[in-house]
Order: sequence, then structure tokens, then C-alpha cells
Amino acid sequence: MVDLSALRAANANRFAQAKLTRAPEFAPVARRLVAAKTRYQPVSARTGVPWWFIAVVHERECSQSWRGSLAQGDPWDHVSRNVPRGRGPFKSWEDAAVDALVACAPFAARNKDWSVGGTLTKLEEYNGLGYAAKGRPSPYLWAGTDQYKSGKYVRDGVYDPNVVDKQLGCVGLILAMMRLDASIKLGAPTANDNAPPKTVNQTGQVVTPPHPDSAPATPSITRPAPGSIGAWIASLFKKAA
Repeated sequence: MVDLSALRAANANRFAQAKLTRAPEFAPVARRLVAAKTRYQPVSARTGVPWWFIAVVHERECSQSWRGSLAQGDPWDHVSRNVPRGRGPFKSWEDAAVDALVACAPFAARNKDWSVGGTLTKLEEYNGLGYAAKGRPSPYLWAGTDQYKSGKYVRDGVYDPNVVDKQLGCVGLILAMMRLDASIKLGAPTANDNAPPKTVNQTGQVVTPPHPDSAPATPSITRPAPGSIGAWIASLFKKAA
């Protein structure tokens, strides 16, 4: 079992020290992701997940292909064959992305910890916690930074400590994107921080239960319903006062 609290602390500490070692490779990808901000924002609005988090996952899972699902890169207009299997087909890339964030592990739409450590650990969960179990930094996050040297799962369950991951890690992508868009801030609260968790109903629609704070107050003696006899009596007392 991986201690997620310890992993969040470790990832936050690594982030504070991280420096890009392949900056020229990150820059063009970051520009491409930031250029699609308006495409990611509607999905963010529907799920509460920051748009740049969605962009980074999209790049890692399918090189930002708009034909590939955010969940695993399979075509979103077909039933997925890779894990998570059996998702779709969907009407659009956006619908597939919402499903991936709301209904598929690691359930990013349920995340309430968008601190540096919380955000990076949620990203790491997309690739699995095998590296954390070994006490090694995950290349999914750290490839292309000075926090990662070598070590990679070359296939399911097979770890080679000498292989270097050539893909660009999530942290380097985020750092490069932050240089282009000042609105990207790890640790900043999202608009939906206090919203209840979202679920998907049987028709595939996202359902958000009413927040307790938004429920109308129950009429009482001190809070009579508008237009009621109680409200009329209350108005008489106000006039008398």
C-alpha cells in the first residue's frame, strides 16, 4: 500500500526543487496545449477539474489527439478496448472527457485537494502507483526534469531501473504552460471546490446533487413563506415597530 499523504508531501517537495532539463522539447507542446484552452474550459466547467490538468492528461494519454478519449486514448466514438474498458461510444470528445474525469479511476472530478502535492499525486494515479511503491519518482510526472534520472515499467509488472523514459512528464508540461499563461496556478482553488461530487446517471448525463447550502430554507415562525399568513403577520409587527 502506498501512503498517499507521504506521496503528496514528496511530490510537493520535488516540485519546489524541480528544474527542466529538456526545456526546448516542452515549449512547443506547452504552446499547443495552451492554444486549446477554450476547448478544455467547457469540460472544466462541467467537472470542476482545472483546464490545464485536463490538457496535460490529454497530452499524456493520446498526444492531444481529438479523436482519442481522455481515459485511455481509444477512439471516443467506439467502445473502448483498453483500460478502462467498455466506455462509450460518445457523441463528442467533450462528453468522453467528462466521463473519463467523473466516472473512471482515478476520478479526478471528485478531487478536493488541488494543492501542489494533491494535484501531482492525482496525476500520478493516472499512470499507477508502482513507482511510488518502489520509492522512485514517476517519469509520468518527472521525466524531463532533474527529479528523474531513470527507471521505467517497460510493460505491465516489469520494471527496468536502467531505462530512461523519453516522454515528456506532466510537471515539465505544467511548468512550461505556466510561463505562457499566468492564470495557471497550482494550489489555487477551483470554482467548484465546495460543490458536491458529480455522478453519471444511466443515460450518461452528469448529475450534481443540490448543495445543502443552496436548498431553500424551510418556512418557520421566524422565516415564514412569502405570501403566507405568517408573512402578513410579520409585516404587521414590523410596521408596529
